[in-house]
Amino acid sequence: MKKVLIVEDDQLITAHIARLLTSINIVADYASGLADARRQSKQTQYDLILSELELPDGPGTDLIKLTGITPVLIMTSYTSLQTAVDSMRKGAVDYITKPINDDDLLQAIERISALPVSTAEQRPSIQPLPGMIGTSEPMQEVYRRIKKAAPTRSTVLIRGETGTGKELVARAIHDASDRSKQPFVAVNCAAIPETLIESELFGHEKGAFTGAAGKRSGLIEAAEGGTLFLDEIGELPSEAQARLLRFIQESEIRRVGSSQSRSVDVRLVIATHRDLQEMAKTGQFRPDLYYRINVFRVFLPALRQRGKDLLDLAEYLLARAAQKYENPGLYLLPDAIQAITSYDWPGNIRELENVIERAAIMADDNAINRHLLEMDVDLVDINRINAETLTPLSTQDNSNLGPTEQSSNSHPASVHQDPQEDLSLEEYFQRFVLENQEQMNETELAKKLGISRKCLWERRQRFDMPRVKPAGKPGNQVADNSE
Repeated sequence: MKKVLIVEDDQLITAHIARLLTSINIVADYASGLADARRQSKQTQYDLILSELELPDGPGTDLIKLTGITPVLIMTSYTSLQTAVDSMRKGAVDYITKPINDDDLLQAIERISALPVSTAEQRPSIQPLPGMIGTSEPMQEVYRRIKKAAPTRSTVLIRGETGTGKELVARAIHDASDRSKQPFVAVNCAAIPETLIESELFGHEKGAFTGAAGKRSGLIEAAEGGTLFLDEIGELPSEAQARLLRFIQESEIRRVGSSQSRSVDVRLVIATHRDLQEMAKTGQFRPDLYYRINVFRVFLPALRQRGKDLLDLAEYLLARAAQKYENPGLYLLPDAIQAITSYDWPGNIRELENVIERAAIMADDNAINRHLLEMDVDLVDINRINAETLTPLSTQDNSNLGPTEQSSNSHPASVHQDPQEDLSLEEYFQRFVLENQEQMNETELAKKLGISRKCLWERRQRFDMPRVKPAGKPGNQVADNSE
């Protein structure tokens, strides 16, 4: 990313963001409103537009249409969080809440930089395929490749992180092919014991090994005329790799314990979350097999790379969970939506599905807040997760603060005099715990901070902060380092 346009009518905020971007070698221009931003974007091609949601001459979301394919990152306050969520539905690539944390902004820019360059103006939009959700540009490319690959007989290699939905892509390829009426057989290579995988794939004859009481056809034969999907092929042992290579080359198989080969007509779709090319270089995967399967590639993006698709997926999964648990009125509160859109989702769609289903089970009424999600949000995300969590220290008891700190709290409207402005997250954590541990128990402290009790305990250990039991309870002022 080389050029960013900042659209903000507050000069102090604009100057701060510009200095931050300049420090990482990004050229920053600025505009005070929609008209100025539109004029500048016509004259200069920007990699990103960073816009305030509420501008003097209209909403920042109008820039999404005004600037074409340039991604728009929306800045907003907690009070207009629902509007920010709506902005993502309108096409904003992401949003960030005020007061802006430098690290959060840099991370958001890094995420956006990792997204493929939009080609929406050159290529028409493709509707999601059956069973798949998402209209983001990364998914548009997936749909295009599925449509290209499906009519052919070529082997397809699907790359993507765990939980991104690789089997859905394989099924979509099968369903869009002329083999759609024939079997689709899915095999997870990592789930089959190494001693049985050859037998499972190729079948075996009676007496081929201990326990082989009769002959049995394998999964490749079961997919005759259709599609065989081999998931996590990187886990396939070397002996099975050699047999698979022969099957791909000759379109024939030989059961374990048999001397006879037979021809099969099977379309092969393969998936992995591992770097097979690197594995081939280090001897962990047969290079000749890699070259054979690396014919047509489909890269499935991680959930964090799919922009507004995340909200669509969350709402779809919630509707499905609501139907499953007979609670049709379930909906996400703004703080839950913010937690979902701020999280990186290392487990991708599978993790999102589990989080949503857990919240649906735990919900006592229709509204789901971020606490019901029970997400593993670390302390580093403390400034993102909840307006209540980030209540300025000026609203708390000032009796323990020194004269200078009390003075600064008397001007909450000043950006530079906000006591929270100069605190790092670690300092904020320590101050919050020290000021509140005599009035709150560990569960209450963790809830206010937006972290788990285990996470709170770990940070006490890191910062050497023994527990102090709340006032008015037996054993007050007794240090306790136990979890």
